[in-house]
Amino acid sequence: MDAKKRDKLATVIIYILVGFVVLILAGILGNILITGIPHLSWHFLSSGASSYQAGGGVRDQLFNSIYLLVLTTIISLPIALGAAIYLAEYAKDNWITNLIRTTIQILSSLPSIVVGLFGYLLFVVQFGFGFSIISGALALTFFNLPILTSNIEEAIKGVPQDQREAGLALGLSNWKTIRGIVLPAALPGILTGIILSAGRIFGEAAALIYTAGQSGSTINYADWNPFSPTSPLNVMRPAETLAVHIWKVNTEGIIPDATIVSAATSALLVIVVIVFNLGARYLGNKLYRKLTAAK
Repeated sequence: MDAKKRDKLATVIIYILVGFVVLILAGILGNILITGIPHLSWHFLSSGASSYQAGGGVRDQLFNSIYLLVLTTIISLPIALGAAIYLAEYAKDNWITNLIRTTIQILSSLPSIVVGLFGYLLFVVQFGFGFSIISGALALTFFNLPILTSNIEEAIKGVPQDQREAGLALGLSNWKTIRGIVLPAALPGILTGIILSAGRIFGEAAALIYTAGQSGSTINYADWNPFSPTSPLNVMRPAETLAVHIWKVNTEGIIPDATIVSAATSALLVIVVIVFNLGARYLGNKLYRKLTAAK
């Protein structure tokens, strides 16, 4: 077989494998959306008080999921960004940095249930935070940091060295070059890392069962005082997320229409993740064009 035939054969095999992956993804998403979307309604999205009765909604669980995602990102992004900049731009290639990278890879492969038990022992019990949003956010930070740091580091390393040398040749300091040239150029890759980690956060259940709790307190959406026990912004209240809600209604059988609720909640979870991804990519591309003057 000559080189051209081998190349065509390899191309066909690659297309078949890619198509197989796409079909699996389409099948999973299609099944979830087709099963759940017919049961979505405004009442289901806006009702929270009767979420464990027939016809109840997931208003509180949706808010808790988004709130935990935002809070975890606010905590983990600055740490991951600083660590990635250090590893990519300042750290020397020696056994210490290799050990750090190996540790990050090990942490990223830890089962979420282990992270949840660690968060329970440390934040819920030792620190006395109890089952709360802050306990869940801190546990998810440990869960989120390794993959976010690795993705941001790879994005920064992917910026061509010529751009760094151009900045230094203009008399910019190393930090100004990183801040003004490297980070804007790496923004699409950084955004991809944030999206990947956000998807894991939003769909996480095991770690939150042991930290954020399995049932939420009564939320008063008219009370925005973060220190009030019924305020949605109170980080010390327990909070059940969409993913935990799906697990709970299917395992405990506490509502008569558990199958319908779990199907609709699963579809809502997928839709929110898709909307978040598309919105984040649009915002990232807009920021990239603005920061780099790219068309």
